[in-house]
Amino acid sequence: MEDIFDRLANRLCEENDQLSMYQARIWVEYLWEDFETTRAKAGREYEGKQVTEQIVMQWINSYGSRLHDFMSRNPRYQHLFNDDQQLH
Repeated sequence: MEDIFDRLANRLCEENDQLSMYQARIWVEYLWEDFETTRAKAGREYEGKQVTEQIVMQWINSYGSRLHDFMSRNPRYQHLFNDDQQLH
């Protein structure tokens, strides 16, 4: 999973130079969890991490360049993207 998250975060950084690698990684994890949780709540069958990766990649390609705008307009999420925190 780590390699998938890293690959997606790198792609997001290519799409959006306003995000640090830390912020891109947080976004990837957030989008991943949101997609899987929404599908589960809807009663959809789990289709595997490849499907989730494809969807998150689509979102990055479609909306990645504007994700920093979402963060700046929604202070409720800003604490998640504090650059002085480090990835484990």
